[in-house]
Amino acid sequence: MTKSPTRRKTTAPASTPSKSAPKIQQPDDQQLETIEVKAVELTAVEVISDGSDVTSEELTPQEQRERLNLERKVEHAFYEAGKALMELRDRRLYRSTHKTFEEYCKDRFGFTRMAAALKIASVKIMDNLSTNGLQNAQTSKSGLKAQKMSTNGLQILPTNERQVRPLTNLEPEQQREVWLKAVEEAGNKIPSGRIVQSVVDRIRERTKIPNPYREGEICILVPKDNPDLRGKGGYWGVIIHVGDFSCTVQTWDGDYTVKIEHLKSLELLDDDCKSMQQLCTRLRRLQQVADHDPAVDWLLQGLGKQASPYLSALQARILGAMEREYGLDGKQKK
Repeated sequence: MTKSPTRRKTTAPASTPSKSAPKIQQPDDQQLETIEVKAVELTAVEVISDGSDVTSEELTPQEQRERLNLERKVEHAFYEAGKALMELRDRRLYRSTHKTFEEYCKDRFGFTRMAAALKIASVKIMDNLSTNGLQNAQTSKSGLKAQKMSTNGLQILPTNERQVRPLTNLEPEQQREVWLKAVEEAGNKIPSGRIVQSVVDRIRERTKIPNPYREGEICILVPKDNPDLRGKGGYWGVIIHVGDFSCTVQTWDGDYTVKIEHLKSLELLDDDCKSMQQLCTRLRRLQQVADHDPAVDWLLQGLGKQASPYLSALQARILGAMEREYGLDGKQKK
């Protein structure tokens, strides 16, 4: 049988920066092709995989204008969204497919009613904080004037909803005052929403704005940026304590102390408030039953978000049946 020829492996040594690869001597009975490998010096630009240049390069006037235009689009994206939503709402351009603007926003964009309202409110706030609005603002206590609130010749304005959210319940003059102070505290840069909120809190303490809520009032929780209220949006509860700038609200699953901007009153009559107070007590007792059936949680979740002082006939029967099941109706279980 004829043996197939044996292939011989060619080995190339590693290159050095300045010398060609040396020739490798093999025994006489082996024939090996010698390959010279030259080192290739890569420039810094070629090393960057994302196409960026490590060296700085001046932009042409045209490129500078294009950059500015693109930056403004990024910064004002939420503002443009608010303007578009406002026009859709005011012209009722949703009427061909939806009965309400709220349903349209939820189906088309996945926005809740509060999210859509905030985007629309940001339009007025941005207009108020625009150049004309800040030019009319008075010098702040720290001596920082509106005319100086700029970077690279551009006025510093909010770039996202978190920065705008704390300003929504303030008067236009207060909005400008808060924003100027927040920019100052951020080192003449765009402040975070946390910085803006801290300035708002200090102004409230200084002005002593009265708390509009009262004990026994029924309110809905509005989470906004409060992580403690995540998943609690729409829960209704009874105000059991009123502080200077916050309230403690009792819901079916616990008590929450929140700032007044995280509450929305249902503005019910006293008799209706009493009815919901009684309902809250019943729901809390049922929720505290150990090892209760998962159906109990289902009912509590539903009634805990139904901000109405009256139950339907079916809801009343189901709630009553569950109370009897766990002996909460005052009668002994057979």
